[in-house]
Amino acid sequence: MNAGLVVEGLNVARNGKAVLHGIDVVIAPGKITALLGANGAGKSSLVLAIAGALPVNSGMVTLDGRSIMGLRPEAIRAGGLAAVPEGHQVLNELSVEDNLRVAGSHLARAELKSAVDVALGTFPELRERLQARSGNLSGGQQQMVALAQAIVARPRYLLADELSFGLAPVVVARLVPVLQDLAAQGVGVLLIEQFTDIALKVADAAYVMERGKICFAGAPQELINNPEILHSAYLA
Repeated sequence: MNAGLVVEGLNVARNGKAVLHGIDVVIAPGKITALLGANGAGKSSLVLAIAGALPVNSGMVTLDGRSIMGLRPEAIRAGGLAAVPEGHQVLNELSVEDNLRVAGSHLARAELKSAVDVALGTFPELRERLQARSGNLSGGQQQMVALAQAIVARPRYLLADELSFGLAPVVVARLVPVLQDLAAQGVGVLLIEQFTDIALKVADAAYVMERGKICFAGAPQELINNPEILHSAYLA
């Protein structure tokens, strides 16, 4: 079995317009892979396509050697891939506890309890808010819930889209080490991050996307040493 979340030649259109053109990306187990690029470059479309929430025109996505093409999002999640979409999305009308339980609906009861305990161990701040309506939480707390949901799902791969979106730096500093801890436990992480310095500091590999295409794939240090590569992509 080929380990890794592997995207090959992915082509995706939204509303009749091509947004991803032949995307090749590999997210290795136990590593953080940064995906950088300007707004509108196609990064969120890639996350949605991998997670099964956006139809794919052509190409292939395999998870540890098994195709996940055509599977429904809940089947992909149960198969080991969790996505944290942009904008700290939670089920606003449900309590924090119910948000976590929903995320682990594919687990047996004992597994679910253990997974929730792990998530709350990661974010002890949420223990005192378990019965609070998730829509009433601060943006930072909602992002903690969204990331805790992913942890409850017990993924082998995690896609984190703009983790810091709209959040104070102190909250971002609280969240990024969680991704590092997950990677240390063997989870492959795709990190899409507006603060490129944060992403490059923690990443093991990096991609840059420009107008729906990958324009750079390599070591984060190469981007640090050659900032013009990023500048070009963000100004395109």
